[in-house]
Amino acid sequence: MKPETDRRLSDLVSVGVLTRVFPPELVDEVIAQAGRTEQRHRSLPARVMAYFSIGMALYSQGSYQDVLAQLTDGLSWASGWQESYSPPSKSAIFQARARLGSGPLAALFERVAEPIGGDDTPGVWLAGRRLVAIDGTCLDVADTPANTAHFARPGVTKGEQAAFPQARVVALAECGTHAIFAAAVGRYSQSEATLTESLLDRLEPGMLLTADRGFFSYALWRKAIGTGADLLWRVRTDKAGPKPTHVEDLPDGSWLAHLHQTHSAAARREEPIPVRVLDYTIEDGRDNPTTYRLFTTILDPDQATATDLAAAYTQRWEIELTFDELKTHQRGPRTVLRSKSPDLVLQEIWGHLCCHYAIRSLMTQAALHAGHDPDRVSFVAALRITRATIAQPGAFPP
Repeated sequence: MKPETDRRLSDLVSVGVLTRVFPPELVDEVIAQAGRTEQRHRSLPARVMAYFSIGMALYSQGSYQDVLAQLTDGLSWASGWQESYSPPSKSAIFQARARLGSGPLAALFERVAEPIGGDDTPGVWLAGRRLVAIDGTCLDVADTPANTAHFARPGVTKGEQAAFPQARVVALAECGTHAIFAAAVGRYSQSEATLTESLLDRLEPGMLLTADRGFFSYALWRKAIGTGADLLWRVRTDKAGPKPTHVEDLPDGSWLAHLHQTHSAAARREEPIPVRVLDYTIEDGRDNPTTYRLFTTILDPDQATATDLAAAYTQRWEIELTFDELKTHQRGPRTVLRSKSPDLVLQEIWGHLCCHYAIRSLMTQAALHAGHDPDRVSFVAALRITRATIAQPGAFPP
């Protein structure tokens, strides 16, 4: 029963760490723009459910009631509600999640997420360009007919299928801070390249985008160049890899080349794409050297030498560590997302992305305040502190 008081649950929810990054007034604005503002008073209004969706990422192992209890200070209020208030049931929370949907969480992430490294933040810059990376990962979702039909599941040996359907996430992350500032969520059957195209508008001049060899295609490279950002991508060196035409050797060991598409007459008529090529080998000490070929749009070695660029490419692995933070520590190892319908799966994923961004934002602020590199701050410790402090009183204004 709703207690006899004028105070609403949304006035008492305490999500202090999250509201610093996602202010309540912005949450309300995004919900209103999505047309999800409740038309009548409810015990679980849309604002509460937006924070609840992010809170589920912090407490992925807890039940609905456990998460809500953390967000409401354990319902121990001096007003006496602890004697008369009955927490909402699991069914009521599920229905409130369904009313909210995934759109507001996706819009909230898009409104807030951006690169957060400053001019002096270590590891953020190379040759005056912000170093960012793109990559993809997959998340297991609940094994329901609706999720299977929407997301599909990967195949395994002998024609069998994996135990769970999977959602594919492609993200852009700032290498120096691990902040994911753009993401696309799709079905397992959608390729990373397809999802990447929807993220290109988040690139801008002054960025240097790194990508693994699975991303290169002539069409995607040309579209990415059109954003004004610089590129540093690894490419394949086998028969299926691109064949650059040599133009000029450079003093740092790299060389200038032209890229031509030859698969059609229309492609052959296009202007060749100028590119700088870096070839190098990494010895692992076990007689198993790895050969790398990088393409970059930074054509002048005086701006960035081949050695600088090869070293910068290793920073692409920072996005792999970012996914590990989100999947292994925040979500939990081998944990399957709990939502049983596609729209709530998307809501849950966007909640995870919002949660990770909030934690990384606070980690970067703390690192800069202490004069440290954000990479030297423990994500596990920050996650633990966030979980311990999210339910401190007074963090959610009326």
